[in-house]
Formats: sequence, C-alpha cells, structure tokens
Amino acid sequence: MKAIIVDDERPARSEIKRLLKIHPEIEVIGEANGIREALILTTKLQPDLLFLDIQMPDGTGFDLLEKLTAPIPHIIFTTAHDEYALRAFEVNALDYLLKPIEAKRLNLALKRMQISSSVVESEIATTRFTKTDRVFIRDDDKCLFIPIVEIQLLESEGNYTRIYTGTQKPLIYRSLNALEERMPMEIFFRANRSQIINLGHVETMENWFSGNLKVHLRGGNQVEISRRQATSFRERAAL
Repeated sequence: MKAIIVDDERPARSEIKRLLKIHPEIEVIGEANGIREALILTTKLQPDLLFLDIQMPDGTGFDLLEKLTAPIPHIIFTTAHDEYALRAFEVNALDYLLKPIEAKRLNLALKRMQISSSVVESEIATTRFTKTDRVFIRDDDKCLFIPIVEIQLLESEGNYTRIYTGTQKPLIYRSLNALEERMPMEIFFRANRSQIINLGHVETMENWFSGNLKVHLRGGNQVEISRRQATSFRERAAL
C-alpha cells in the first residue's frame, strides 16, 4: 500500500519511516509538512494511506480531510494531543496514535487496516448479481439504490471504481476486478483493462486505431475496446 506522511516536524516523519521499515507492504511515496502541501500530494499521488498529524501551522488534519475528494485514503492520525480522539473516529479514522509512537501500536493499526481490507474483499466476492437485481451504493452522504441494468459503465480509478449511470457517477472502494466477479457478465463486457461496459447501453461503434473499436454509450460516454477484445465484442454484438 502506498502511504504519505503528513507532519510539520521532520523528526516525527523520520520516526514513522523508521518504524515502517519492518513493513515492506507499506511504501512511503511522499511527505508533507503542512495542509497545503498534503492536499497537493494526496490529489496527485492518490495514496492508500495517510499518516496524519492534527496540529500544523497552516491548519489541522481535519481541514485536510474536508478538502479531499474521493477516493479518500485510510487515515491513521499521529499526534501529541489526545483531546481529538473522538472527532478522529467520527471521520472514520482507522486509528489514533499518540506521540511518541510505539512500534507495537503502529503494528496493531496496520494489522487492523489489513483485516478491514480483507473483510471488504471477501464480502464482495460471495455472490454474483443478476440483471434483475438492484445494488446499494453509498456515495458520500447519500445512499443510492441502482438497478443493475441502469449501470452503463464501470471505470477503474486505482483501488476504486467509478460507476456511471444516466445521471450519477459515484466512486466506490471496490477494485474493478472484484466487481467483475459479481456483475452479470451476460449483459456486461470487459472492454479493456480499466473499463467494463453494459452492452444494453451501446448505441454505435466504429473502427479505431490499431485494430481497436470505439463504442458510444447513451449519455455520451465513449469507450475504446482493445484489439484483443474486439473480436469477442463483435461476436456478442452481432445479430
């Protein structure tokens, strides 16, 4: 998992990196010494995990979370102040570590994150939907109940997937490969490595570069079908 450390004190950032040396599964891809820098880095690099201090010269860790847009990474707060613990868990923080950080507590937080991710993956892989089903999707503060047949396009965004319907496009914390295991593939088609389309929403198609195809979906979305998948698509789309 890719991580960014946000702390205005260099020694504190160095200490977290030192503790992470026994966790090769965590790759530190950036460091920030304030909220503005953290916002830029997080938006650009899309980490899976933030080690986030609370009190910084240009704001608080909570200010950063308010400015972030989905996908929101896992959050482990690292702070010298214990009075923010309740608020931290109200924003669904994975853990709240007090400085000086103990290796045992950090190990426990990372184990909790791994267990949480495993549970999510196992839950979504249990059953396959049918084309008559409706799916429940939580989108920020909204809850959507969408018929499967209304989903036009599934598009990978790292560990997340953007779901396109006629009017909405929520982003959910599910990989495209995991969703493919659950979608009714008699009506869906894997167009390329990052997109799955609903055949019922294809309006037109045309030959494209390098043997690829371009399909036009209702609502204006356009998707390229890879050369490897083009033959299979023609067979499924033909009368």
